[in-house]
Amino acid sequence: MTVVAVVLFDGAEELDYAGPWEVLAAWATQWPDDGVEVFTVADSPEPVRSAKGLRVLADHTWASAPPIDVLVYPGGRGTRRELADDEVLGRLRSLREAGTLMTSVCTGALVFASAGLLRNRPATTWWGSLDVLAELDPTIEVRPDDRFVDSGEIVTAAGVSAGIDMALHLVARLHSPERAREVRRYIQYDPEPPV
Repeated sequence: MTVVAVVLFDGAEELDYAGPWEVLAAWATQWPDDGVEVFTVADSPEPVRSAKGLRVLADHTWASAPPIDVLVYPGGRGTRRELADDEVLGRLRSLREAGTLMTSVCTGALVFASAGLLRNRPATTWWGSLDVLAELDPTIEVRPDDRFVDSGEIVTAAGVSAGIDMALHLVARLHSPERAREVRRYIQYDPEPPV
């Protein structure tokens, strides 16, 4: 069983968590024999207000969550608070030390950088925060042109919709490129921007 937790917090960008959720939950529900469980996790059982106002309820609190194999950490305005929160940073370090595959979307990478998880690694984030990423940890090899960067134990994605690409990469990495293509087709993700 591969257990995937998608983090929710006040001010998290909706598509940062909903995009990867859609990919990973589609995989879990449509191919149950692959042994994937996906849930959301937050600090409390109270509603979380996302960046654009969407209110959501997490499946678990950190206290009730089972052991996590893969963590998806979104970005959004709320990361400004998160990257200065010692409890959040300590939790992320503990998860990494326990062997959790750490993934971020958008400015979630800033929180990872603040926790020291991106030291001496390549990484990316939302285009508008690339300079902040470099300022938080000058040892990071910032990759401004990559949709996502897989550095082994940590995967970072660029802004918002790039989280979908990163999640499909996770399906390919954890199962197979064939399964990732099947999931992509199932969610009908074939981007051809109209503008």
